[in-house]
Amino acid sequence: MTFKRIAFALAALLLLAILGVGSFLVWQSQAGGDPDFFEREIAAFEATDSREMPPPNGIVFTGSSSIRLWDTLADDMAPLPVLNRGFGGAHMEHVVHNAHRIVTPYEPLAVVVFVGGNDIGSGKSASQVAEDFRSFLEIVRAELPDTDIWLLSMKPSKLRWDKWPIMQELDVALRAFAQSDEHVRFVNTGEVLLGPDGTPDDVYIFDGLHLNAVGYSRWTSVLRPLLMAQYGPTSE
Repeated sequence: MTFKRIAFALAALLLLAILGVGSFLVWQSQAGGDPDFFEREIAAFEATDSREMPPPNGIVFTGSSSIRLWDTLADDMAPLPVLNRGFGGAHMEHVVHNAHRIVTPYEPLAVVVFVGGNDIGSGKSASQVAEDFRSFLEIVRAELPDTDIWLLSMKPSKLRWDKWPIMQELDVALRAFAQSDEHVRFVNTGEVLLGPDGTPDDVYIFDGLHLNAVGYSRWTSVLRPLLMAQYGPTSE
């Protein structure tokens, strides 16, 4: 009897998880085409800033939920001064729309961007997303000509593995942006999430989309040395 109850409970939890992921994906798909979809989160950032504006010359991390959920970001990047401005299940169009509110006001030394998976997951082409990236680069370049922009590559997740070829097309475009602008850097943070067989490794939480602690540690192992080399304290 006890075994049956445990099995039933586990089955119920699995069903709830599946339904939760399904609802999340539907919610994300509704975000596309509505630039103000995440207005509440953006307004919350502004409310926080009104109480205490972060100092300039930090490193702003922005993008979708993989940035928003990076709870260990400050510790992972220490002693670099970082600011997390990831939000919702953002598409690149939302980052573009809100750049004047969550990126440029901080006058950062650098901006780290991870976004694009939700765009492609909702059916956008690599070229569509690349054009939104271009718009973001133009905004930052116009207002902050000396600020570096670090573009993190796409994430080969289990849930969207069928979209990986399109994501790789987008990575090619992002790499091209970096090659044409000395202030734009492309970082291949996707390859460290693949296992020896070339498929997504065990670096995701139950939904197969968002990183677990191992996944974030792998991102950190790639990105932190690059940022430290560029912006870290110099030895005397």
